[in-house]
Amino acid sequence: MTPRQGWLRKFARLQTKRLVALGIVASLLLLAQTPSLSASERAAIADRFAFHRLPLPRVLPTEDRVERDVNPHLARHSGWVSAVGAAIALNDLDGDGLPNDLCQVEPRTDQVIVAPVPGTGDRFSPFFLVSPLGHHTPGTVAPMGCVPHDLNEDGTMDLLVYYWGRPPVAFLKQSKSPPAQASYVARDVLPDAAGEQWFTNGVTFADVDGDGHSDLIIGNYFADNADILNASASNAPEMQDSMTQSFNGGSNHILRWTHATSGDSPSVKFTNLKGVFTEDVSHAWTLAIGAADLDGDLLPELYFANDFGPDRLLHNRSQPGNVRFAVLSGEKPFGMPNSKVLGQDGFKGMGVDFADLNSDELLDIYVSNIADTYALEESHFVFVSTGHTEKMGKGIAPYLDRSESLGLSRSGWGWETKFGDFDNDGVMEALQATGFRKGQVNRWPELQELAIANDEALRHAGSWFAFHPGDDLSGHEPNGFFVRAANGRFYDVSGALGLADPFVTRGIATADVDGDGDLDFAVANQWEDSFFFRNDAPHSGQFLGLRLQDPSGAPLIGAVARVVCPDGRAQVAQVDGGNGHSGVRSSELHFGLGTVADGMELPVELRWRDRLGGLHQAALQLAPGWHSVKLGEDARLVSSGRDTQE
Repeated sequence: MTPRQGWLRKFARLQTKRLVALGIVASLLLLAQTPSLSASERAAIADRFAFHRLPLPRVLPTEDRVERDVNPHLARHSGWVSAVGAAIALNDLDGDGLPNDLCQVEPRTDQVIVAPVPGTGDRFSPFFLVSPLGHHTPGTVAPMGCVPHDLNEDGTMDLLVYYWGRPPVAFLKQSKSPPAQASYVARDVLPDAAGEQWFTNGVTFADVDGDGHSDLIIGNYFADNADILNASASNAPEMQDSMTQSFNGGSNHILRWTHATSGDSPSVKFTNLKGVFTEDVSHAWTLAIGAADLDGDLLPELYFANDFGPDRLLHNRSQPGNVRFAVLSGEKPFGMPNSKVLGQDGFKGMGVDFADLNSDELLDIYVSNIADTYALEESHFVFVSTGHTEKMGKGIAPYLDRSESLGLSRSGWGWETKFGDFDNDGVMEALQATGFRKGQVNRWPELQELAIANDEALRHAGSWFAFHPGDDLSGHEPNGFFVRAANGRFYDVSGALGLADPFVTRGIATADVDGDGDLDFAVANQWEDSFFFRNDAPHSGQFLGLRLQDPSGAPLIGAVARVVCPDGRAQVAQVDGGNGHSGVRSSELHFGLGTVADGMELPVELRWRDRLGGLHQAALQLAPGWHSVKLGEDARLVSSGRDTQE
């Protein structure tokens, strides 16, 4: 072989290696691309849905703000500190049998607005709740969310409002008359803590110890008493001490329900349980909480979606009066990154919801993080149950993340997540709130620089980049409306449905507000108008709706329903006590059925705890439509059909 031939052979081998490398890179890039639908498939899916948008009401319009006054040491990035507060809940507040009322937190005015849902009639005049200051200085407290719940168990829906700057307040309704400002009595949920500063961003109700009463689970963000909203403060609050392992946030709490009274001077009493959580659970930077029975014992597990650190799934091992939880961690299969294993992530958890996605009659978990292309593409999670619930007793979370294969891993800067069947075909859709701050100047380069800085600098507010009105972080993303296609994967069709406006959204609430059998929804937007979306689906299937109530008529939080559909597949759902970030669905259970033969009744199995903590179950045969069932010692069907008045 001549020297020239040897050189040519080496050159050929080098070129072959380069081509192989390019082929591998091209293959990886191809795999990294999100699969897409054809135009005809997307159009066919979009034809199944239609929504009519209506603005949410305003009360006593005042000058709108786009930022809050903050502690002077945080003024450099006041836009970051002012990023939360928009909230929305849908429920039946006036007792007409329909969840056609709303409780909205409007951050531009810091009002907690109670009103009829737009387009449902003028049943009462919109008003706002007057939040008591108590020991707190004016301007240092801001509402963050509103959760409807019968706190004093008198059969009338009350409202729990949570805040930055103080512990939550219970607004107890005095009578079943139409809602009005004067009909609510404000009570501190924890009088002993009335002077403290809490910074709450997640609240849900659940009977954690099985005694028959709904307890209050609270997730806080900034450290307690941090003086975040005090523009005259002299102290310097601490920011998170890590982007991925931060445990210097506010204290999370379980307030156990202990006593209540009704009448003209209603009250409710909770006990703040100490030592329930480990330090990493107690002092995470929590933005959302979910409570659901995941192992079938009618005791709720808790999921804490945490910013700047690992989320936590807690297995409930409580008994009446003795609350105990154990932290669960997922098993790592070959090829799975640590960050996608439940309990081992370092992402930015901001929303959580539950639904059975693989038809095994066990709830799966949908979690929002930040998954913004060309910015911070972490991943959202869809933790799908493996079916091995017995592993929970050994400290193992029996879930695997399937977000990528299901098409739900990427979208944008995620907040609320909500499942719902909006076309009644028996298959869930997935909604997601996205966006951080809308402006004109992209500040992702500065955030990237901050994220790779030394953690020792991160906790000091002076090390943060300037972030004020006009600056933008993921401010022009559409909220996701994901529909599951025939191949089993979810696709975002928000654009095809006219839902792709670039809102900066925090909360999403769902309900069948008009009782017509299809789910509607509302969104709470930060520093801009919020909206209700009435469902006008043109070809909606049939449905089964359940109002599961205690003997007083209040929703029975945690009650479980299993419905066998015409195709033989079973659907399961549980009455929700306020899960998520700042959007609260109504208390009814809604099942899409697809096509049902005339006269056909469906097997329905119910399981619940009564007010004494006793376990019960019952089997019913119900036709499609809405049904109200009272659950005490037995299950008593009290009404059926479109006429919701009882």
